[in-house]
Amino acid sequence: MNSLDLKKKVVQLRKRTWQLIYNHKNGHTGSDLSCADILVALYYEVLKQTPDTFEDKDADTYIQSKGHAVEIWYEVLADKGYIDQDDLDKRYSTFNSPYIGHPTTDIKGMEFHTGSLGHGLGLGVGVALAAKMDHSSKRTFVLMGDGEQAEGSVWEAAMAASNYGLDNLTAIVDHNDLQITGTTDSVMRSNPISNKYQAFGWDTIEVNGNDIDALVNILNKPNNSGRPRVIIANTVKGKGITVAENRADWHHKIPSEAEYQEGLRELDAQLEGLNND
Repeated sequence: MNSLDLKKKVVQLRKRTWQLIYNHKNGHTGSDLSCADILVALYYEVLKQTPDTFEDKDADTYIQSKGHAVEIWYEVLADKGYIDQDDLDKRYSTFNSPYIGHPTTDIKGMEFHTGSLGHGLGLGVGVALAAKMDHSSKRTFVLMGDGEQAEGSVWEAAMAASNYGLDNLTAIVDHNDLQITGTTDSVMRSNPISNKYQAFGWDTIEVNGNDIDALVNILNKPNNSGRPRVIIANTVKGKGITVAENRADWHHKIPSEAEYQEGLRELDAQLEGLNND
């Protein structure tokens, strides 16, 4: 996809996620919106994986450690043909539905149960180490939140990844500076995150995490460092909808009717602007 089409895709998926959360009155709105560009970059330009090949030995693995942002991932998987869009729209967060509030292996395209923060990077280390041992070309990508960096298990995994020289592992930190109870600096300060990963022996890159072109460029950049790579993706929580941007209370807030309609107008205006480019 070209740059303009990728930007349109990001807005379209934000809109579908906004609608899904509003219609079913459940979801992690701010977290979904902040990482939309990251998922589009991965699934439309980076991951060597399709609905038919994602279980193959050499297919890339994606692990969403910040599993509470599952709604945007559902929408990406539906758009890419892993799951049925109509089924998702009808059954998300309903009784006996596989489309629950965190990733589950009941969903095609999701290889691990996640959502208990701090576990995803350890899973990624295991997958990447196994690929090394199998002489596989598989790459592993793990998306974490910045609030998640307070978990000690993250740093155990970071140390192991460096120890084993897992240059086939890329961690991405959705660095929006907010978590459920406030700013990351006020709850448990982790900044500067990049310095910490450097000290643990990682190749570290910072990027505007809401710039799809920059994300694609960096995620496709070969890692010849012999070290695991972490991308600190600086994002805006609630990106794309003014009422939700940079507000901790939108971590798990559901829009009112007025907020929902205003959000739709904003997203539609963004799409119209891109269509006129």
